[in-house]
Amino acid sequence: MSFLAYEASVERLNALDTGAVRSEKVFLNASLGRYLAEDLVAFENSPTQPTSAMDGYAVLHSDLASGRIKILGDNPAGSDETREVTSGYCIKTFTGSVMPRGADTLIPIENVTVEGDTIIVNKEVSCGFSVRPIGESYAKDDVLINKGTKIGFAEIGVMAGLNTAVVPVVLKPRVAVLSTGSEILEIGEPQQNAAQIRSSNHHTIAAIANMAGGEAMQMGVVKDDRASITAAFENALSSADIVVSTGGVSVGDYDFVKDIIPALGAEVVFKGVNIKPGQHVMVAQKGEKLIIGLPGFAYSSTVTFLLYVVPLIKKFLGSEKVFEVVEATLAEPFNKRSKKSEFTACNLRFENGRYVVDFEGKKSGTSAILTNMLGSSALIHSKENDGAKEAGETVKVIKLDRF
Repeated sequence: MSFLAYEASVERLNALDTGAVRSEKVFLNASLGRYLAEDLVAFENSPTQPTSAMDGYAVLHSDLASGRIKILGDNPAGSDETREVTSGYCIKTFTGSVMPRGADTLIPIENVTVEGDTIIVNKEVSCGFSVRPIGESYAKDDVLINKGTKIGFAEIGVMAGLNTAVVPVVLKPRVAVLSTGSEILEIGEPQQNAAQIRSSNHHTIAAIANMAGGEAMQMGVVKDDRASITAAFENALSSADIVVSTGGVSVGDYDFVKDIIPALGAEVVFKGVNIKPGQHVMVAQKGEKLIIGLPGFAYSSTVTFLLYVVPLIKKFLGSEKVFEVVEATLAEPFNKRSKKSEFTACNLRFENGRYVVDFEGKKSGTSAILTNMLGSSALIHSKENDGAKEAGETVKVIKLDRF
């Protein structure tokens, strides 16, 4: 069979229509890690009034040269100060307090000595010192957080500052995950013979789906018979936005998935990509729902899920950010193994102002070695016509530390 070039498969993936982004509203404290459904726009300036940035004395800068300024009283944070600072007078003003009318400078308490009701200026400051101007943090009508942003601690803080109790967030796409194979055992299931193996695939990719912002639905292990697999797919399609299976997409006698998917009425977007690992990956669409058939080997299914399913999850979330790709220097030689687009596990670190990769602890073998993804792993992306590289040369690396 002919295989699609990796770049062409990405173009087809990006062209898929997943429908309008759906949203819901949640309380602020439940929005962490969710994706914002609407731009967050400031409805006022912050601060709304000139504000003290330190504990000190609100003064007229022109008075500092006199060396002595009379204290009118205190201006604690939160108080509604109505007094006005005029020449020769100051008001003790605390961090976060609105600056009294007339004052243009805050001289810190460390710069003065208090004698009775007067401050002695020991060290002058510049005009406007420690005064937060109106709109220093943001101005009214500024777009502070763009829709599609993953909400983190800073976003929580900014929204709280705007009195945002309820946050519009994108609905998590539901990702149904199932593994096919009569040799596959679920966790805790007793092993009957040495040919049976534990299924890690659906646990691994469900974890990735959740990390990417989706809501994983575990559909378990399905034995290699057409009726059971068909029923599992139909069940998954009834409630999920994305259905992902592992195994059954190759050319073996018991590889039923590749035939069942189109039989369900799904349109095949592509089947077979010139990549290593995972060349038999399959992507199909039924209405606004997507079906992805991944290879059965653990490393293959993990890599192809990262390459093809995570971008689809982000599309449902209305987010354009998927993975960061960086240039890195090889700490040791790299031997490309085929004339395919390859995705090779490596260790990535940042040192002396640059990214560096090596392969310490990474085994060379089949596409079943999931332990190659442990540690500070990343993926070297080498194109079809790339060749071997020597230590010191650069490679393109897909970072996997956040997505």
